[in-house]
Amino acid sequence: MANKTITAPKGFVAAGLHCGVKKSGKPDLALLYCPTGAKAAAVFTTNAIEAAPVTVCRKHVLNNPIYAAVVNSGNANACTGKKGLATAKVMCGKVAKELQISAEKVLVASTGIIGHQLPITKITAGIGKSVQILSDSQAMGLNFAKAIMTTDTRAKQATKVFDIQGHAITIAATSKGAGMIGPNMATTICVVTTDGAISRPLLGKAFKNAIGVSLNRLTVDGHQSTNDTAMILSSGLAGNKTIKKQDSGYRQFCQALSTVCGDLAKQMALDAEGATRMFKVVIKGAAKKEEALKAARAIADYDLVKCAVHGADPNWGRIVCAIGSSGVKLDPAKLSCKIGDIFVFRNSKPTNFNANEVSRIISKKEHTITVDLNAGKFQDFCYGCDLSREYVHINADYHT
Repeated sequence: MANKTITAPKGFVAAGLHCGVKKSGKPDLALLYCPTGAKAAAVFTTNAIEAAPVTVCRKHVLNNPIYAAVVNSGNANACTGKKGLATAKVMCGKVAKELQISAEKVLVASTGIIGHQLPITKITAGIGKSVQILSDSQAMGLNFAKAIMTTDTRAKQATKVFDIQGHAITIAATSKGAGMIGPNMATTICVVTTDGAISRPLLGKAFKNAIGVSLNRLTVDGHQSTNDTAMILSSGLAGNKTIKKQDSGYRQFCQALSTVCGDLAKQMALDAEGATRMFKVVIKGAAKKEEALKAARAIADYDLVKCAVHGADPNWGRIVCAIGSSGVKLDPAKLSCKIGDIFVFRNSKPTNFNANEVSRIISKKEHTITVDLNAGKFQDFCYGCDLSREYVHINADYHT
């Protein structure tokens, strides 16, 4: 069976285990190591309140090469002051000491409850144990994916193998995220590995673009985390000539990376807190590119639309209301809306559609809402999910 975890690309080993952060006993510490060193890039939360590991990671990712990444779940190490910042540095330092590398060449991320100091003694002990079990096996790659989860119900992983210059390139990724997802230039926690040889500037450009059209088009509840971190590490061991120009090889790499990230985005939407189904909002005919995305997010974030999706209710009125209150330019007389391939609203009037048929479309695991603003030539999209009773239960019970 082919390895479909982050250890699939050449040059990476990983580990995941329980060190004691989570009282549940579930895995809560993940470690990734590239012995030969990797080129790296990352994107982060734009929340003005950023967690200590984000502050540290922003600085460390500028270094080259990067050798390792350490992630804990169960505790965000956010709003923890100078002590929290020191703790994030201790995590990097412990990894560095165990692997005999520089602490500045270790990336770090945390996720979980905000405002609690990390149990650093448990984490450093866990790092020591993690180093001892590092492996390129699929089993350990899966353990890494499980160790970064919080309220997720399943691990999210995606891989793609493609050919450049006769060399097989592998891109693999894992992410966690089920709530507090309404990001801007990042997602919750996402780790991507590849053995494709590519320059650091182009790796960063490709990653930013891939996140922008996939994970960054996902909204679960419109709320951005303090800890959003997405990182990519490239070992460059696939054997291809290093990609240094935006040529056909670069375009292939970008397409594959976007596919992998898009796969993760859908997995995250379908495993969102309390979600039973997801939907894609496509906006056409926007006056500006940014207005197309703004309109798509307005619908995907609109609680009444999300509730209607949960009830498989073809309530086009809520969709139109969301668009009308979004502030984007539109032509009210020509506004149209489709659910699936069926027009439910056209040229500012409801159509004589079959409600049961449209309800069946909404009941599927995935469906698409398309709105034409008829105000220009631009289009964009956003992923969303339904809003259920379970979302309220999960977040009401998620005590600090």
